[in-house]
Amino acid sequence: MTTGENGYLALCQHILEQGCEKSDRTNTGTRSVFGHQIRYNLQEGFPLLTTKKVPFKLVASELLWFIKGDTNIRYLLKHNNNIWNEWAFKKWVESDDYSGPDMTDFGNRSLKDPGFKELYDAQMAQFKEKILSDDAFASRFGDLGAVYGKQWRHWKTSRHDTIDQLKDVIESIKTNPDSRRHIVSAWNPEDIPQMALPPCHTLFQFYVADGKLSCQLYQRSADVFLGVPFNIASYALLTHMIAHECNLEVGEFIHTLGDAHIYLNHTEQIKTQLARQPRQWPTLKLNQERSIFDFEVEDFILEGYDPHPAIKAPIAV
Repeated sequence: MTTGENGYLALCQHILEQGCEKSDRTNTGTRSVFGHQIRYNLQEGFPLLTTKKVPFKLVASELLWFIKGDTNIRYLLKHNNNIWNEWAFKKWVESDDYSGPDMTDFGNRSLKDPGFKELYDAQMAQFKEKILSDDAFASRFGDLGAVYGKQWRHWKTSRHDTIDQLKDVIESIKTNPDSRRHIVSAWNPEDIPQMALPPCHTLFQFYVADGKLSCQLYQRSADVFLGVPFNIASYALLTHMIAHECNLEVGEFIHTLGDAHIYLNHTEQIKTQLARQPRQWPTLKLNQERSIFDFEVEDFILEGYDPHPAIKAPIAV
């Protein structure tokens, strides 16, 4: 098994060479394989890909958003994080409240028509301003439903109780480290119709051995070019935070993928990335005075990150 960033690049090459072409919900088209695993040794550094620049502050602010149990993009926008905008924007432009120009299939149209992209950018800027300034608008159109934060921190049971899975798993790690039940699930079948996007990273499990905390993620759907680099960094960061909370060192992050796919309109970008050589991983430092429940973005320091330039690609909505 190829590990680390070379493991990620090997997966990209494998999908290009062996993947099956499949249709998908977004009508973009993918090349896909089913079932793959890559291991990242967190003792060797922080696994933020170096073959293209991955914006760590966006990774950190999204993870903190999950941990806070928040589901409204206002928090993300306050941190200049736009990675969930398209799903909320789609809800607005498809609503009866929207009276602007037609934004149907905006993700694909904006790439093919520069004039449409200018129109889209103007509408998105208006949308973001309203989310930040108008409480009622933000409540209606900024909330993404019962997505990750709600399931991690406020899972509703059939008895109308609330389960805080994240707090419970931390307590379980502290009090019964050898348990095989250190699990958090984001996949709540009852709530899926209330989600802007059903969870792609569906379940994660922790494992304690030799004073080290490891984490394995099962990801049902993996956008290998755009999403997976974020997922690797996010769950590596979460492992560091929970290890800190439980007075443990970090071990491994194990990434298990279900449908691992490259969107057809990301093919050239992937080939560009594959032509690059990985560099040394950076080092992560946490503010030792903080708890996992009160970390802010400024409490994470990344040292020695020297990536190749970023590579832009469209997101499929």
